[in-house]
Amino acid sequence: MTKASINLQDLRRRLYVKAKAETTWRFWGLYVHVCKMETLRQAYALAKENDGAPGVDGVTFEVIEAQGVDAFLAQIRDELVQRTYKPLPARRREIPKDGGKVRVLSIPTIRDRVVQGALKLILEPIFEADFQPGSFGYRPKKSAHEAIDRVAQAIVRHKTRVIDFDLRSYFDNIRHDRLLAKVAKRINDDDVMHLLKIMLKANGRYGVPQGGVISPLLSNIYLNEVDRMLERAKETTVEVTLDGKYTRIEYARFADDLVILIDAHQRHDWLLPAVEKRLREELAALQVEVNEEKSRTVDLSRGKSFGFLGFDFCRIRSRRGAWRVKYTPKLKKRTALLRKLKGVFRRHRSQPVERVIEEINPMIRGWVNYFAVGHSSECFNFIQHWVEKKVRRHLMHARQLQGFGWTRWSRRGLYANFKLFNSYRVRRPQQKVAPAG
Repeated sequence: MTKASINLQDLRRRLYVKAKAETTWRFWGLYVHVCKMETLRQAYALAKENDGAPGVDGVTFEVIEAQGVDAFLAQIRDELVQRTYKPLPARRREIPKDGGKVRVLSIPTIRDRVVQGALKLILEPIFEADFQPGSFGYRPKKSAHEAIDRVAQAIVRHKTRVIDFDLRSYFDNIRHDRLLAKVAKRINDDDVMHLLKIMLKANGRYGVPQGGVISPLLSNIYLNEVDRMLERAKETTVEVTLDGKYTRIEYARFADDLVILIDAHQRHDWLLPAVEKRLREELAALQVEVNEEKSRTVDLSRGKSFGFLGFDFCRIRSRRGAWRVKYTPKLKKRTALLRKLKGVFRRHRSQPVERVIEEINPMIRGWVNYFAVGHSSECFNFIQHWVEKKVRRHLMHARQLQGFGWTRWSRRGLYANFKLFNSYRVRRPQQKVAPAG
């Protein structure tokens, strides 16, 4: 990742320290830092690092580099300083989802990505100081794997009653007035607030565009009060045991994917309806709609399972009779990967196998790297065998031969000669095991 310059790093550190020390402080004089060439250069570097397609103006990074990055950034700075900057609508692109549905991805112009990135660089450390430990989505030094591990550890510690909430079209329905009010609790800078407002209004009356540089930060700001409520609920259920403090509630949120886990003991039966009621009240106040069809409560002690961040979670007995958590890639995630790979083989039927492998290797690598935690070995073995079979079939078809060529190409040969991806290794979780009973 491109490293920010010392001056910008120092500013961000100071903003974070101040925000952490004074939780009600409202920051002013920030707009001048958004307009600095140093901030714009860093925002441009981050945008280029992420690459991406051009926006509605068709301008690419190649065009900008050819005409001069400094001139491009200087024009943006002048527009910001003179208050003449106006963002363009994002280009909309539909991404297929499971069940025939689509997700609309918004692609801002590079110019607007730079401005959003500059504003994010200044606002992010302030709101990072306010975000809660159970929020993991799109945050510095946080990851989906940490959220998954938090859930797994909660299950091991007998939090087996699960509230699994699905938020309906969350990003599309965020209310601008409520979001701006939440930002204004920390920001006392009219120019910053105006800039943020015109960014939001450029793409409609509601929502933050999925694909916008600053959208993940704004989505976390919007749901931070929900996280605070859950943290308060945790604190009210703390018990001191021989092993230290123990809470009866745990939660993890990654963007709009939220799961709450509650202790299994019957004396805590009241917690399940109480937490769900408070959660619904908080979401209703934000006008965030719950997808009732996909939301449910699950009792893992009765052999049920639930999904979170692409994994299926359940609880099983070890050979010694102790309870442990098991989490594996969801079947629909595996199916989606195989469908994409099958499309590559179909499109390149007449191409050399090296061309096919060059395209599928990054797809497999990215998928495996994400799911290489928990108990994914069986799933990985299935995928590896499926890919090997398809590669052999492709080789036989190229030679106008029938069959799968099991004797013609050994497994070792596929990887040594054709450089097929072969790192199907699972990073075993370092979990504690709950006692039997």
